[in-house]
Formats: sequence, C-alpha cells, structure tokens
Amino acid sequence: MQENEFRKLLDKYLDGTISDQELELLEKFKDDVNLANLEPHFKSEAHKKAIKDALWNTIHSQTQEDSRKKSSIWKVSAIAATFLALLASAYLLLQNTAQGTDVVIPENAITLQLENGDIQIISEDGEVEVLDKDGNIIGKQDGKSLKYSEVGSNRELAYNTLTVPHGKTFQLQLSDGTIAHLNAGSSIKYPVQFMEDSQRQIFVEGEAFLDVAKDPNHPFVVNTNGLNVRVLGTQFNVSAYPEDETTEVVLVEGAVSLYTEDDGYGSDKNVKLEPGFKGSFDKTSNHIDTSKVITSLYTSWINGKLVFRNMTFSNIMKKLERHYDVTIINNNKDLTHDLFNANFGKEPIENVLMELKANYGIDYQILDEKIIIE
Repeated sequence: MQENEFRKLLDKYLDGTISDQELELLEKFKDDVNLANLEPHFKSEAHKKAIKDALWNTIHSQTQEDSRKKSSIWKVSAIAATFLALLASAYLLLQNTAQGTDVVIPENAITLQLENGDIQIISEDGEVEVLDKDGNIIGKQDGKSLKYSEVGSNRELAYNTLTVPHGKTFQLQLSDGTIAHLNAGSSIKYPVQFMEDSQRQIFVEGEAFLDVAKDPNHPFVVNTNGLNVRVLGTQFNVSAYPEDETTEVVLVEGAVSLYTEDDGYGSDKNVKLEPGFKGSFDKTSNHIDTSKVITSLYTSWINGKLVFRNMTFSNIMKKLERHYDVTIINNNKDLTHDLFNANFGKEPIENVLMELKANYGIDYQILDEKIIIE
C-alpha cells in the first residue's frame, strides 16, 4: 500500500465516506501489521510517540482543509481513534523499516512491485495512482485494468512487476499501448517506460494474451525463462507456467519468431509462426515444435471461459486449480494421461465437478477445503 492510498483511506474513514471494500483493506493492513510483529522495531517509547504524533499532525492538517472533514474528526469514537492510531504508527514504522521487515501479503491479492522494491496490493474495484521514484504519476488503475502513461521522463529502464494470483485475471496497458491480459497464477515484469534506443522487452511467467502495439523500429520481445518471442506488432497467447513441461505460443494475428536463449535471434534454428499455429517449446529437450490449432480454444480464458480439447486429465486439473484457486488431489492415477473434451463458462467449481462426474463418471469428494478425485 502506497502512502497516498493509505492517507486517502484514513481520510475517508474520518469523514465517514469509506466503502466496505476500503474498510476491509484498512482492517487487512492492521492484521498484516500484527502478523509482521512490527512493535519491537520501535527504538523507544519516545520514538513510538514521535511517529504517532507526526502522522496525526499530518492527517489533522489535511482534514482542516475541508470543514466537513474537520467537524467529523470529533465524531470518531475512542475505539476508532485508537484503531487509526495503531494503523498510523505502524504504517510510518513500516516505511522506515521496509528493508528489514517482511510484510505479510495475502495469498489471493493482486500485487504490484515498484522499481524501489515496495509492494502495493491492487484491489480489483480500486483506483490507484502508480508513482515513480520522483513522485510523478506514471500509471493509473481503474478496477481490473492498469494503464501506464505513454509519455514519461525516464532516462533509464525502471521495472514494475504485476502478479495475479490463482482465481483472478487482470489487464495491463504498457506505456507503448501494448495490452496484456494476465491469466490466473501469472506475473509480468515490464519497463514503466520503453527506451527510444532499445527493443521493447518484457518477462512473463504464467499465461498472458498480448496485443502488441506496432512499432517497426522497436521489436517487442517476450522472455519466458528459456524461450523468447519476438514480434513487431501482433496478437498472441503465451502459456509459460513453471510447473508445465512445455511453453506454448499461439499466434492469432501477425507474425512471431520463437528462439531459445541459447540460440539467440537470427539463428537458423529460429521458428516462425503463422496465424493459426502453435509453437510448443519442450523445456527438457530445448526443442520447438509447431502445429495448426483453433486459436479460440487457447484464448477463451480472457472471457472467463475454459475450453478443453483432447487435453490430459492432469493438465485439466492444473487449469481448474489456477482458475478457481482450489487444491485438487488426484487419487485416481489411471486418469492422469487420459484425454478429455469439455467446455465451462463462469459456473462455480461445484458445477464443473458435477458435470465431469455426469459425463465421464469421475467421482470426487470435498474434504477439508480440498477436492479429492477418487
């Protein structure tokens, strides 16, 4: 949580305009502070009091700018004031001891790691401004989308990293206009602004659909930890989860070149894809195969759908775990390599399990919040 967002939430709490979602963020931050055990990092009681007084003076001066806010301060109950004092002091302490303190991040939170290493939690219905090291606004979040400014002042590469947990998706627009849709359990590392004298390069782990802005003078390269995808402007889907044996690139429009880190771009081993084809990179053999596919089967996740065609049961279980943020244990090993076809919309996981049982006779039970395939 950045300072400007933290102050806004405190102000909203004070004047009574805070939403339920925003209040949950404050309370979650309080819980994380308690779990992080920040109290011992105070140098002394005087240090603690100085921190509290500094933040409360700042909040008080800000709220005086609006008479409605000013009058509302005195309506805050003693319990609420104590609660906010705890948050205020802990927040300032957190900023002063950030390098030595590990703040607990909820497992299901979308996070944005800034160039200085700070981690910001992204609420799916929030509105947050992203700042560079000099305090300039370089990006704005609006709900499930984060958009970076096309014009900036950076003279050197500075990277942000957006991470999306299981059960969620998110959209990112880079400074050049390229749009990236991130699937569940994915992350993307990218420059906050691309440089004029270099290629555009980003790093993807997991799955992303990219609509790359055309720029013949600046090739766009996606690095997926072993495989590079080089384009000038195109639409393609890349799936590069670390636990999968292969990395897949499906081309929807335009053209791309695939090459390993060992071979490099320009080698005669580079593989060029045409629209409607998939490139599969085997991480073990370091080999790339191509095949013709129906691209919509690989991009349906953008609209919240799951489509499986001739897919092994083990791969289907992996995708269900990511999509629904659940844990599935397969005790029926005979199913592991069997191929299945299935279509699912936005129905809950219980409906998916019932459909698999009805169509394929797959038995299951839900035990201790885990799905057991029998």
